[in-house]
Amino acid sequence: MGLVLRNLQTVVPLRRARMRKDVDILRHIFGVQRFDMGIICVDNRRIQRINRVYRRRDQPTDVLAFPFYEDLRPGKLPCVLQRDEYNLGDIFLGVECVMQQCRETSQDLHQTLTVVTAHGICHLLGYRHETEEEWNEMQQKESYILSEFNRLTGSRLQPLTKRCSHHT
Repeated sequence: MGLVLRNLQTVVPLRRARMRKDVDILRHIFGVQRFDMGIICVDNRRIQRINRVYRRRDQPTDVLAFPFYEDLRPGKLPCVLQRDEYNLGDIFLGVECVMQQCRETSQDLHQTLTVVTAHGICHLLGYRHETEEEWNEMQQKESYILSEFNRLTGSRLQPLTKRCSHHT
């Protein structure tokens, strides 16, 4: 199965081929190319509904991650026994929310989506940011992943800087 990339929104025009290529590079850097993962692009209405149901936060957000392995220690890959366990989970990208952030900061949509996706993959791999310590650990991982991405692609991506607890 590998990477499943679905676009369930029509608000923001996306270049899916580019997204798939960028996510494949991220998966390689994270060392999870053997694992299945879903990335679902949604609009504000849908991500707000998911955020309300699962996090009791009634607002749109940029990314929500639903790990297959909920108690994974940060930085550890799952210990897989059977083929159907090669699954990291699903990431919902609030592309409309991301586009609004990009407009405010004059940043490139697809580059920002790559950064937000890296953040989501960190969550699938057990990283959290409930505490200062967890935030710092996750920031370090994201910085490393994005610096490798930049090295491989010639990009200049920066990690998410806001200390936000608005998503998981």
